[in-house]
Amino acid sequence: MSKRPRRDYSAAFKAKVALEAVKGDKTIAEIAQKHDVHASHVTEWRRQLLERAADVFGSGTADAEPAADLKELQAKIDQQALEIDFLADALTKAGLLSAGDDRP
Repeated sequence: MSKRPRRDYSAAFKAKVALEAVKGDKTIAEIAQKHDVHASHVTEWRRQLLERAADVFGSGTADAEPAADLKELQAKIDQQALEIDFLADALTKAGLLSAGDDRP
């Protein structure tokens, strides 16, 4: 008894099957048999389509981008704070900045 090799389904194929399942014209079993996939795949792809449908219109991408920007900005702020402290210490040791002066 040989196993069937693992198959990778393209995103377009998954979308096609999921849309067919969302329409509701046929049962999940009928759709699975028609496309030669397991019914659990059809159910999962349908669930994913319904959960992520709002992302198509931009709500998901708008939330994801600022998070990356915030991380970059925080890293830059941390780097600049480190440089300011280093330079302030160097100026104090060189006698160009007194210990009582306020650091920016």
